[in-house]
Amino acid sequence: MDTAILLDEAPAEVSRFEVPPRRRLVPRLFMWLMRGIASAVGWVFGMVSLVLGLAVLSSTPVLQFLSLGYLLESSARVARSGRLRDGVFGVRLAGRVGGMALGTVVSMVPLWLVSSYAASAAVIDPGGPAARGLRLATIAVWGLSCGHVLTAFLRGGRLRSFLWPFGGPFWLKRKLREGGLLAESTDGFWGFLARFRPAYYFRLGFVGFVGTFAWIALPSAMIAGTTRFPLLGPIGMLCLAIVAPVIPFLQTSYAVEGKASALFGRRAARERFRHAPWAFAFALFVLLAASIPLHLLKIEMIPREAAWLPGLVFVVFLAPARLLVGWAYARSLRRERRSHWFFRLLGKLAIVPVAVIYVLVIFFSQYTSWGGVWSLFEQHAFLTPAPFLYFDL
Repeated sequence: MDTAILLDEAPAEVSRFEVPPRRRLVPRLFMWLMRGIASAVGWVFGMVSLVLGLAVLSSTPVLQFLSLGYLLESSARVARSGRLRDGVFGVRLAGRVGGMALGTVVSMVPLWLVSSYAASAAVIDPGGPAARGLRLATIAVWGLSCGHVLTAFLRGGRLRSFLWPFGGPFWLKRKLREGGLLAESTDGFWGFLARFRPAYYFRLGFVGFVGTFAWIALPSAMIAGTTRFPLLGPIGMLCLAIVAPVIPFLQTSYAVEGKASALFGRRAARERFRHAPWAFAFALFVLLAASIPLHLLKIEMIPREAAWLPGLVFVVFLAPARLLVGWAYARSLRRERRSHWFFRLLGKLAIVPVAVIYVLVIFFSQYTSWGGVWSLFEQHAFLTPAPFLYFDL
């Protein structure tokens, strides 16, 4: 009987040491909150890095086609799904690259400080003991900084690897002892680069650029010849007013289908307009209205090293408009029937003043832009999101 009593009371004794559910819930909520905040901060940092990266690419020769390819792909993703949020992609990956850039800059701060002191010592006391000592210190700090940055990249390039240098030497020692560091790093680098799909976005942007330029080249050339042949100006402006409203949707159709012939399928674009005329008119209005104020940044040539600053404004203005173009295209795909002829007529009438104002701005841009007549061919509403086209290396 005593043994039975002891066995019955044993679970009660053990339960005294169990943690109540309420006490376990508080740490879980705290951890969930901290993870949510960290994820939100990481997303914001990635978004900033993405916009900065697109701005830098748009102002870099040849690489500018990558920025146009990204904008076309973002419009195509919205067109496929119908959700605007699907057009914002690669944020976490851009945050990883932004973390690498920020970590590299922070890691070079000690080198910058020591080198500035060494330069000052060389001016105050050339050849003195302080100048010689600081010169040697600069060399030593340079070696340590380069080793730290290289080790941080080998560890995966995360921001914490740059900000906490003490774990790098132990990690490198362990990897060298295990072997295979070179092969692992090479595979990791090429795998990380493949996640960006540079060949795909470059092809998408380059083909989209060439096809779009084929549409605007002749009207722009006719407008450019106004001074020598006055009759060509109005004809070119009329042609551009007819072509410009169709180009954004031809670009989206090409990005969705992946066929270069879609860039010249004007009949298919008109059919899509018949299914969602008001959505097309609204998206076109936002795109052209966003591109018009940007002509103010083309008045003066920007130095090449600072060209990404106006490119940042171009990306911020034009990227949301590209999402709306994809949204309008998605609405036309979801609707099986054409809209009533009255609504189609209203949509066309809404497009006419927008197209006319845009063409007038393009016409006068040859007198206000730094590029003169060449600015007629630099129509950033449809081409790369940059004030000037850079083709020289």
